[in-house]
Amino acid sequence: MGRLRQVSLAEASPEIKELYKQFFGDRDPVNEPGTATGTPGDYWTTFALVPDILFQARTTLGSMLAPGRKLPAPLRELAILRTGIVGDSRFEYSQHLKVARMVGVAEEKLQAIKGWVVSDNFTAVERAVMQATDELIGRNLVEDETFAELKRHLSDEQILELFYVIGLWRMHGMIVRALHLEYDNATTARMKEIPAPPPKK
Repeated sequence: MGRLRQVSLAEASPEIKELYKQFFGDRDPVNEPGTATGTPGDYWTTFALVPDILFQARTTLGSMLAPGRKLPAPLRELAILRTGIVGDSRFEYSQHLKVARMVGVAEEKLQAIKGWVVSDNFTAVERAVMQATDELIGRNLVEDETFAELKRHLSDEQILELFYVIGLWRMHGMIVRALHLEYDNATTARMKEIPAPPPKK
């Protein structure tokens, strides 16, 4: 149960109703929660309290997941997964395991990502990305040695996108946890993937 009121279909603006339709069909997501990916969906119904925040979040997050970004999608997903792990957001971790598979991250890497430091499954650039993520989330900095390793593998544009992704998903993971939304309510076990339901026929 989230900590804030949710916006029902009846009280939603036309723009919010259109967004709800994309995720929930014709259901009232407050009375009949649940998205196609299996999440409760209360991220959307809570953020709808302030519509411009909801639409800004959707646009910004979506733009970083869109094709054509400088940072390769597999590296982006490793960074988001480490952001979820270090930031203790099961919602981010569970959802982005699925996205990581979609963009081609090997299953053995996903199984090893919690203990990546002692794993032989990752390349030098993947290790640099995860080290930078851990430092940013854990200490709000990136050590000179880590940054130099990033520069050996990534362009300046890719590094900026990487840091922006880490900061963006950290912010949203923090808000979701603080408000007890989705899989990050006060009673859930940590860092476990929640499987998506089978497609409806």
